[in-house]
Formats: sequence, C-alpha cells, structure tokens
Amino acid sequence: MDEFDIERPADPDLDDPVLIEGLPGVGHVGKLAAEHLCSEFDTELVRRVYSEHFPPQVTVEDGRTQLACIEVYAVREAERDLLVLTGDHQAGDGPGHYRVTDAILDIAAGFDVDRIYALGGVPTGELVEDPAVIGAATTDALVESLEADGVAFRENEPAGGIVGVSGLLLGLGERRGYEAACLMGETSGYLVDPKSARAVLEVIEAATSVEVGYESLSERAEEMEEVIKRIRRMEQGTTPSEEDLRYIG
Repeated sequence: MDEFDIERPADPDLDDPVLIEGLPGVGHVGKLAAEHLCSEFDTELVRRVYSEHFPPQVTVEDGRTQLACIEVYAVREAERDLLVLTGDHQAGDGPGHYRVTDAILDIAAGFDVDRIYALGGVPTGELVEDPAVIGAATTDALVESLEADGVAFRENEPAGGIVGVSGLLLGLGERRGYEAACLMGETSGYLVDPKSARAVLEVIEAATSVEVGYESLSERAEEMEEVIKRIRRMEQGTTPSEEDLRYIG
C-alpha cells in the first residue's frame, strides 16, 4: 500500500461546507461528538483514508474486519453543509500526524471548505458536573464569535498546547488559509464523557445553525452517571456490591 490510499465513494456538490473533526482523544469527547452528528443525520460517505501511518491492525465488528482508516461524511441538513471526519485511530508518530493532517486538508480543499472545527477534550483530573468548553482559534474574529456562543478562551490553557490532528488542523490549516478552531470539552480524562461531548456539540449548533437531537447521547450520559456514582461510593470507602463491580468492569 502507498503512504495514503484514499477511496472516493461520492463527490457531492456541497453548499459552503464546514469541516468538523472528531478523532479519539481525551474522554473520547471529539469522537463521540462526531459520531453523534453522523447518527443524527442522513450522511453520505465521501472519503475513506487508509495510511501506513495508522496502527497495523483491523477492527472487528460482528465478525467482519475493517482495516484501520478514517472516514469523512457529508451532512446536508443545516444552513451550511457539514463534512464530518471521524475514525478509530490517529497516526502512530509525529511525522504521521503531519502527513495525515495534510491529507485531511487536501480533502477539505477539494470540497471548498474554508472553516474547520476540531473537537476534543481537555483533562481536569477530576469528575466534572457541568463541563465548560475551552477554545483556541486562528483568528481574533473567530475567537469573538465563539465567545458569544459560550466558549471560554483562557490564558495558557490547555497547558502544553493541543497535540495530534486537532492541533495541526489549526497550525497547518492557518498556513493554508483556513479559519480554524478547536473546541475542547472539560472532562476528567479517565472516562468516556458523553456529557462533555454534548457541551461541545451545543457550540457547534450555535456556530453552524444545525439542530442536533440529544436523546441517545443523554442516555449514554445517564449510564455514565451511574458509573460515576459507583466510583464515588468506592472512593468514599463504601464496599462495592457485586453489581457495582460487574458494571464498572
């Protein structure tokens, strides 16, 4: 296989599309948010990207295998069309992150995207009841717009910057003329966090005028609340029941 093998199942004409990226990361916030968008709307697979920079593995679902890849879906339910990028993997090393991000930006260019939202989580180290959305952006105008939508821009946060594809979409994207922002929901960092994913999606709703339903994400959040209650009981020294251990394990 070449460094990249890109399948092109469809080439729809999209109206002023915005690229939304959600790959695995802290709390799986970005991935959850992107997958929820895909589940809420009628989508069309437009690109599937295979690369030697992804882990050497296949995923297995119901006995069927799928080589590691990322996928891009078109959503035409909003005032502006969306391109939603998600997958199970990021690149395995630094150069791979750069090359994968360049490939994503090439795809964005092919659909005349001019704005990018990268989605992710920012770890707090503790359970968060009401997660804020922390932002970073490439232009002052986008900072002001997102602040009006409730995004917090804090000095030197996230500490250490933004790594992986989400960070490079801003860094490389700005160099290629894209307006880009990263939206990061606060999350503990050690649990899958649908509540934080919803907080990020509510900003996307405001920024793109897309209307998102949250029923399935709310159900997942309620399930995680039960997990958190059990963890707290264990932290307080209460002996966990057999049911608690089964649920967490």
